[in-house]
Amino acid sequence: MTIAMRKSENPNDDHALQDWARIWVESTTNLAAFCLSPEGFVSTWNPGGSAIYGYAPDEIVGRHYSIFFPDEAREHGIVEIELREAREHRSFETEGWRKRKDGSVFWASVLTTSLVDHDGSLLGFVKVVRDESDKRKAHDAVIESERRFRLLVEGVTDYSIFMLSPEGLVTNWNSGARRIKGYTADEIIGAHFSRFYSPEDAAAGMPQRALDTAAREGRFESEGWRLRRNGTRFWAHVIVDAIRDEKGTLIGFAKITRDVTERREADQLLEETRAALLQAQKMEAIGKLTGGVAHDFNNVLQVLRGNLELLRTRCLHDSWSMDRVSSAIDAVERGAKLASQLLAFGRRQALRPVSVNLAAMVRGMDDLLRRALGETIEVETVVSGGLWNAFVDLHQLENVLLNLAINARDAMPEGGKLTLELANAMLDDRYVRSLSDVPPGQYVMLGVTDTGIGMPPEVVERAFDPFFTTKPEGEGTGLGLSMAYGFVKQSGGHIRIYSEVGHGTTVRVYLPRSSVEAAEPVRWRNAPVTGGTETVLVVEDDQKVQATVIEMLSELGYHVLKADNADQALVVLSSGVHVDLIFTDVVMPGTLKSPEMARRAVTMQPHVRVLFTSGYTQNAIVHGGRLDPGVELLSKPYSREDLAFKLRQMLGSPGELVVAAPADKPSAESAPAGAKRVLVVEDDGATREAVGELIGMLGHQVVGAGNAQAALDAMAQGPFDVLLTDINLPDMTGIELARRWIQRFPDVRVIFASGENVLQEDVRDFSWQALRKPYTLEQLESALSDNSGA
Repeated sequence: MTIAMRKSENPNDDHALQDWARIWVESTTNLAAFCLSPEGFVSTWNPGGSAIYGYAPDEIVGRHYSIFFPDEAREHGIVEIELREAREHRSFETEGWRKRKDGSVFWASVLTTSLVDHDGSLLGFVKVVRDESDKRKAHDAVIESERRFRLLVEGVTDYSIFMLSPEGLVTNWNSGARRIKGYTADEIIGAHFSRFYSPEDAAAGMPQRALDTAAREGRFESEGWRLRRNGTRFWAHVIVDAIRDEKGTLIGFAKITRDVTERREADQLLEETRAALLQAQKMEAIGKLTGGVAHDFNNVLQVLRGNLELLRTRCLHDSWSMDRVSSAIDAVERGAKLASQLLAFGRRQALRPVSVNLAAMVRGMDDLLRRALGETIEVETVVSGGLWNAFVDLHQLENVLLNLAINARDAMPEGGKLTLELANAMLDDRYVRSLSDVPPGQYVMLGVTDTGIGMPPEVVERAFDPFFTTKPEGEGTGLGLSMAYGFVKQSGGHIRIYSEVGHGTTVRVYLPRSSVEAAEPVRWRNAPVTGGTETVLVVEDDQKVQATVIEMLSELGYHVLKADNADQALVVLSSGVHVDLIFTDVVMPGTLKSPEMARRAVTMQPHVRVLFTSGYTQNAIVHGGRLDPGVELLSKPYSREDLAFKLRQMLGSPGELVVAAPADKPSAESAPAGAKRVLVVEDDGATREAVGELIGMLGHQVVGAGNAQAALDAMAQGPFDVLLTDINLPDMTGIELARRWIQRFPDVRVIFASGENVLQEDVRDFSWQALRKPYTLEQLESALSDNSGA
């Protein structure tokens, strides 16, 4: 290996230096050190070259050094560039991929030095090559890590991730920040991050406090309102981390922001739902208690009232006694009202909901409300156009409205304004999702607003609790709002109070919409108490109540039979004695319940009428908060006049009813001329029995089936005239069942009795009728007698 170097004055020194250089080159194994001719051919080779490139000296000396370059490098002229740069600048240093003998590549650090003689002529080149593959891998790993991190940060869209300078200026910006805050990188980089805060928070120094805390403690975390570019607010969870270099100098902050508005709303909704659930559970527990108490209380009141009214008939000429008896009866009335309110709160009333025009109802109560409120209260009624009808018990709703109006009057001792508002309302899923007992849908809203003293939040929270009142002792029972709450809930509606101290109160009642025409209210005219000579069977387990009722009926002229329970009543009926009406309590001890006794009684004596009485109906004749179709009920405690009027109504007393009551049971003479065989298919046992009883009362033969298979099995019993079936059965739809029946018996009439609408497009291949639940006895009778099909 020949190396040009400065001539020493001592020739021996030059030879020694050359020997040292040669020895170094030949003993170096971690560096490839070799010489090239001016044209680039390898002229020397050291052990390091063999170790790095894999060539032995005899394999590589004399070959062009371009053999060390990958094809791509040769194509780009890198071979010529190295030698040209070394020739022009005496040396050239570079890095790049080089190729070994086996074809593998490695990352090389290359120093190329030109060798010139003392006269400046080019002798060749010296190349020193180091394998830097490990260093390259580490470098590439860092680059790849940084690239992946940039992609990660940029790809995150649920989090706003950006950097701040030590002064709080935005220095970079990811796509999540762009999505959440609305700024592009060009718009926000260089701006101070305080613009994300609300003006009041920025003025309070919150941005700088966040940076100071992060600089001092290394981290700052909080939640609060932040602003988007368009000015809207969102609830943000924010983390600020201080970033320091290896010397500990603060170089900036990393800031991560997440939009948690939905989570915050969900947490609030969860808390509201928990509170509503606890309130509902509390109300349900109190309701069960009050319902049971009201039952016993009503029995006591019935004994008192019945005996007092009997006494009054004996004291007609004793004014002193009449006054005392009248005062006692008034006290019983107050007790009855209290029991009625308890039942209303406990959702134990027997409601008769019908389609009601609330605007007509409010107009009809105008005079009554003005008398109850007095001259100091101005009344205004606002009715929205196109008002829907509501499905509700009209009489009970009138009581609720009167109670709410009186509460409003008491809240305005110096006078004021009462506004009654009627409007259509849609309670959507978002509104009702925290209200477990309120389904979404269409409602009619009745609002009662006063300009009174208002209520603080803690009073509003307890306003529906029974016996809770802010009125002085003796001026209120605290049951008015409780009664309204129970009635509205039992009616399938919703009630809400809005109030502010000093600005008045609004109570809004939402009642289910009715899609049928409003019913005409029943009008009664005053008439004297009228008795009769028919035979009445009294079925009552309370001996005192029984004795009182028997005496009241006897004084009215009726022939009275008695039974202590349902079994005894059937014994009396089976004896053959003629009974015109059974007057029976609903809740009695024993295995045989009153509704079942009534059903059997009608099979024994088809002409007999049944009048139920109770102070607490439970679920015997009331389902879903409504009286079963065709059932007549006289609630305890009742007056002598109430009892007399109801009996004549059911037994056909002339001249007392201007518009016929909707639930009169027909006599045997009013049954259809030709009795029909009717198959009733209904999976709910109580409903099936009730419908069967009603159809039997109409003079038809009834067979019941609890599911579609049982109905198909009934084909073996011969043809039926009418198939009356629910749509939703556990094993088959009522529509498919009807198709199979028609295939076997083409002349059978099909009536779909369902709570859902039957669409024409669903049933096109046969004739049918629809009977929408809940239906009245008259509607059932009409459907059975109607020969027209859908």
